Amino acid sequence: MRGELLMIDFLRTNPFVKWALLLIRVYLGWKWLSAGIKKYQSGSFDSSGLLKGAIANANSERPTIPDWWGGFLESFALPNVDLFNFIVPLGEVLVGLGLIVGLFTRTAIFFGLFMNFAFVLSGAVSANPVMIILSLFVLVSLHESGKVGVDGILRKKQFTLFKRGQTSAV
Repeated sequence: MRGELLMIDFLRTNPFVKWALLLIRVYLGWKWLSAGIKKYQSGSFDSSGLLKGAIANANSERPTIPDWWGGFLESFALPNVDLFNFIVPLGEVLVGLGLIVGLFTRTAIFFGLFMNFAFVLSGAVSANPVMIILSLFVLVSLHESGKVGVDGILRKKQFTLFKRGQTSAV
């Protein structure tokens, strides 16, 4: 237990970590942004094939997808595939932009993790496990991950206003 706390403390307090987190953040942001842009550029992104394959896998003799996830995909995702075809590329672009510029960093990393886990649960392993591990470093570091970015600028501005005794927040 002590080792984990030391790692978390290191991520939150070491002055050099913000630069490593910046590299991780930009890398993850680029992966998300480029994936979303490719889907928009193709003009024909359709997740129904992935959904049908995951559902078939969940219902197979030797499933590698949890039955509860297969049930969700079959009862909700597949009937609403047009919604998912819209949300997935949009989410990828927004998460990518948020991570690259460091705006709403923790929110962006949360939704990136959410998508990574959804893809892994659906059987699309690819780079998702590596992205999950890197994302956890960003998430656990709290404010440190956004210090070099728009979040850091806004936080400094807010602190300056608060320090001067003004009640308005940015």
